[in-house]
Amino acid sequence: MKPPENLARLAFTKKQMGDACEMIVAAELTLAGIPALKVPDNWPGYDVIAQPFRGQPQRISVKARTFKNGAAYVQYQQTDVFDWLAIVILNGHAPSSRSVYLAPRNVVDDVARRNAPGTRTERLRYIRISEIEGLLGRFRDNFILRPEGLHESMANNEELLTSSLERQPQVIG
Repeated sequence: MKPPENLARLAFTKKQMGDACEMIVAAELTLAGIPALKVPDNWPGYDVIAQPFRGQPQRISVKARTFKNGAAYVQYQQTDVFDWLAIVILNGHAPSSRSVYLAPRNVVDDVARRNAPGTRTERLRYIRISEIEGLLGRFRDNFILRPEGLHESMANNEELLTSSLERQPQVIG
């Protein structure tokens, strides 16, 4: 008997995929020097809370999708309360291969599509999955929560590591 063409789609539910992606975002932030944790399910507005060493806690809404071309979108409501949007795109043929984008709310609001005022869906904001890299590419793997993203000049790993380590609290012991 031949196994299904895309066995990965059968291996987990949408809920499990969403929970796993929330945990990935929280873990990557923590490992980058910004402690984070997943909030309880159905928490209004966001899925992960992160506490930079300096500054206020950051609310992160996580959206997980499997990549496909065409009419496939990441969406949120204008009224949702969050500071950052994390978009996790899984490769449908190799789910362990993924892209994670962490962009500030104001940047995402600027690039997101919206429907006309007065329509039933006027508060809906959405971005086509196939356009995310072009619109938010500088925020790929932005686990240090740089509001301007990771530019080519920031690609030097030593500079990123130094920036991340400066945010970590001193361990006394």
